[in-house]
Amino acid sequence: MLNEKAVAGGRSGWKQDPAGVQKNILAVAMTEFAANGLSGARIDEIAAKTHTSKRMIYYYFGDKERLYGRVLEEAYRHVRTGEEELELDHLPPVEALKRLAEFTFDHHSRHPDFIRIVMIENIHHGVYLEQSELIRLLNAGAIQKLEAICRRGRANGLFREDVSPLELHWHISASSFFNVSNQATFSRIFGSTLYTVDGQRSLRDHLVEMVVGLALKLDRAKGRARRAARP
Repeated sequence: MLNEKAVAGGRSGWKQDPAGVQKNILAVAMTEFAANGLSGARIDEIAAKTHTSKRMIYYYFGDKERLYGRVLEEAYRHVRTGEEELELDHLPPVEALKRLAEFTFDHHSRHPDFIRIVMIENIHHGVYLEQSELIRLLNAGAIQKLEAICRRGRANGLFREDVSPLELHWHISASSFFNVSNQATFSRIFGSTLYTVDGQRSLRDHLVEMVVGLALKLDRAKGRARRAARP
């Protein structure tokens, strides 16, 4: 039976830092799967770009499909960890919703490999995602976070009674995702104005305005719009 010492292959430091080895493998695998998909990625290529060996990859992850599953989990873990670090429970509901929308837009813009991995998983009809209990828990937490924001907003008389946390998540995700997933085609058809620094800032600001407007009661939304229109 293989053991870690046997498969380490002699490269110094591997045995002393198994967590670091796995982190390195997952980072390289993320790039390879995002670029080539599950079918196109090759373990040989992943191994060549890591600080370890092909045998060590199989030792830790079993096979390519299980490695892909772990990459998918780490991709979702990263975005949800970032949301936790926002500490939204300590913010007023409007500010919390605004901060969450801004974070999501910025995260997706800065991590195009996350978007590509999700696109690839959609090609596979979400089969590998469905097999992961961790991903279900992580994404349930994302909705629970919005539910808490909405509860506070309703309690303060700011948010509509029928505001849907799931719909808010959909709108935030849809705009932030499309901004990255369709950048190449959109830019070739309509030009790259929206992908300049000013264009991206405008898109993010309007996403925030839209999402907060969906949550606010009508009178609150009108008051916010009047204040924004003042010179």
